[in-house]
Amino acid sequence: MLYIVPTPIGNLEDITLRALNVLKEVDLVLAEDTRTSRKLFTHFTITTPLKAYHAHNEHRIQEEIIEMLNAGKSIALISDAGTPGISDPGFLIVRTCKQLDIPVSTLPGATAFVPALVSSGLPCDKFFFEGFLPHKKGRQTRLTYLAELPVSFVLYESPNRLLKLLSELEKFCGSDRKINVSREISKMFEEHRLGTSRELIEHYATKTPKGEIVVIVEGKPEVKKLKGNKYKQKNEED
Repeated sequence: MLYIVPTPIGNLEDITLRALNVLKEVDLVLAEDTRTSRKLFTHFTITTPLKAYHAHNEHRIQEEIIEMLNAGKSIALISDAGTPGISDPGFLIVRTCKQLDIPVSTLPGATAFVPALVSSGLPCDKFFFEGFLPHKKGRQTRLTYLAELPVSFVLYESPNRLLKLLSELEKFCGSDRKINVSREISKMFEEHRLGTSRELIEHYATKTPKGEIVVIVEGKPEVKKLKGNKYKQKNEED
């Protein structure tokens, strides 16, 4: 069995009892960064062997992992924080296991975008998850596409690139669109700041953000056709 196990994104108390039991009972834990995971293991007295599994070696060691699973071993996959496979390694090994009829069990648990989305106050009954945008090639194409979506969309960004992203969102989405910036989720200095792109740019230009960041952008408002071929923009208050 391959277990996909979410780990805390900040507060260590967010880990589930089931996750702890799985991590203690499996034969091996694959970790994005063993140094980061060892801190978690030390805190919860987990002695299961750790092996590095990340974007740079996942293709190379996949055959070894499959051999262990076929030999009857149970393996857990974790990332540094949150749920593996969501902007973290995991998809490749899960897909291979499904192709080979090796059982996969994904535990529910922490992921950064859900609390950010719900806490934003922006519509979240329907949403689009984008994650990290390309740094160069294809970035403008993605922003053009996202700007036209009628639903809230989710972006991940690093602190040192936040101001650039906000400037791009102002350019592609306009200055009136609501945006929420969430950072340090579940930690002591958790923050959720809602405003227009211009308001957020002015704020973070003087207060350098820290920690992992999730950006929620309001969807493009609908445009309704009225009598006389006139149009009006549909707002949330309509």
